[in-house]
Amino acid sequence: MACETSDNASPATTVFEWQDFIPRRGLRNGHLQTIAGNFLPRRLTLPEPTSLLVEVEGPVAGYGPTQVLCHCHWQSEGVRAQRLTVVLVHGLEGSSSSQYVLGNAARAWNAGMNVVRMNMRSCGGTEELSPTIYHSGRSEDVAAVVEALVAHGAEAIALVGYSMGGNLVLKYAGELGADLRPEVRALAGVSPLLDLAPSSDALHEFQNRVYERRFLRAMLARVRRKAKLFPELYSTQGLETIRSMRDFDGQIVARYGGFRDADDYYASVASSQWVASLSVPTLIIHSLDDPFLRMLPETRNSLLTNPHIRYLETKHGGHCAFLEPAINDDGYWAEKTLLNFLQSVAV
Repeated sequence: MACETSDNASPATTVFEWQDFIPRRGLRNGHLQTIAGNFLPRRLTLPEPTSLLVEVEGPVAGYGPTQVLCHCHWQSEGVRAQRLTVVLVHGLEGSSSSQYVLGNAARAWNAGMNVVRMNMRSCGGTEELSPTIYHSGRSEDVAAVVEALVAHGAEAIALVGYSMGGNLVLKYAGELGADLRPEVRALAGVSPLLDLAPSSDALHEFQNRVYERRFLRAMLARVRRKAKLFPELYSTQGLETIRSMRDFDGQIVARYGGFRDADDYYASVASSQWVASLSVPTLIIHSLDDPFLRMLPETRNSLLTNPHIRYLETKHGGHCAFLEPAINDDGYWAEKTLLNFLQSVAV
């Protein structure tokens, strides 16, 4: 079994079984896992999705409402409402077409589940749909998607978030606690961003600058696109002074997201403060060699002591990777483990 779990798993999670994670040969290093796991090409089969636009915020400064685009893969009409609907939420600068999203989508759909691949606001080429920016505190977007799915007849929903998407999912459910919609049956976070401040600072460490630079290039390019689409709302002045994730969060997210500064943003939206309130079966997967995700000891303790949480902590696996030997499978351990968990709560 995996290295660490809650000793008091809820009845809904006791039937959940998993295998220990063994890293693929040559990929025992967290950086190698992260790079290979997120960039190796994959062949995945999914039916063509239908599109669902969900309004998550009203008109802003004379512009229209903010909408998020979801790509939906439904089972046949006769069984759709009774099947588990899995909502997949991507990470920072990802989209509904990120490889880990598509990988999980293919597994869940082929297992008979409905799948909704959610784009965060402005992501996946949808900048024109959103006068506002996305950030790690937009749990109201997850709430709006859940409401839309319930209105469309979904009876059982599981929310799955990778990295930053994990923070959104856990924040949404934790804030509501026992008042969470009964249709939401399960939660999962793979390499979830629970503690923002130490993780943001870890990205600026020398060995992680390659990730930070990649994120910043994409994020700054997005701000420039937003400024062209909504010139009254955004300015590109001063972007050249941004050299770190903390700089970006302090100058861009705080300014346009309504926070005093980066520290206020991190403290206000970190889902670690709500994990103790999670009240439905929850799976958390975290690797100790994640290059830049940092978890505070008190957060880990909250995960271990909440009886609704199954916490799987591995020695290796990197960030959102978890590549194991590809034997009778494509070797994506987190995806396989996640599917087992979803099947355990779908019965």
